[in-house]
Amino acid sequence: MPVLTARALLLDMDGTLVNSDAVVERIWRRWAERHGLNGDEVMKVVHGRQGYASMAVLLPDRPMEQNLADNARMLAEETADLDGVVPVPGAPEFLASLVAQGVPHALVTSADVPLSTARMAAAGLELPDIRITAESVGASKPDPEGFLKGAAELGVAPADCVVFEDSGAGIAAGRAAGMRVVGVGPRAGVHQPDVVVRDLRAVRVEALESGVQLHIG
Repeated sequence: MPVLTARALLLDMDGTLVNSDAVVERIWRRWAERHGLNGDEVMKVVHGRQGYASMAVLLPDRPMEQNLADNARMLAEETADLDGVVPVPGAPEFLASLVAQGVPHALVTSADVPLSTARMAAAGLELPDIRITAESVGASKPDPEGFLKGAAELGVAPADCVVFEDSGAGIAAGRAAGMRVVGVGPRAGVHQPDVVVRDLRAVRVEALESGVQLHIG
């Protein structure tokens, strides 16, 4: 059973704490159809990134102003559509254990404040006190800015943080931040995180005087 030691945890939301795949599929496949793109190819790109960053990859010749405007509309659609949003198995117990044991942690998500608030509530999950959202950063994952800001807010060196992520963009961002990464769920394994778990039921948190141990398995 692998054991990781850290001083703080940085948690992605979609695919890591919250299963929002049903909504993401609905919204982005409609978007793909509107733009004459292959829905399956679009879905390979969008997980983990902010919408405008996904659009820049998928429509490289389109002006960024259009991507940003389109992204704002998409965020409003996603915030209003909570059908099928559920917690990832083990997420409620995992978050509760962090709070109960006083483990420093932060949410680091590509969603904005309204979307992250709505999805966490729909999944019945408490929002961490420290949250890095789309409004907090100038660059989307796979840029490491969000994770580095999360570590700074917690007052912990990047090397002492462990990231929980499900997407290729998020895992790359955690790595670029100089952090170890626990990959969560079926998307994570192909992106070679340090450890992979099927869901959060496979993680047990033990707070120590010197930090926290994560028992994986």
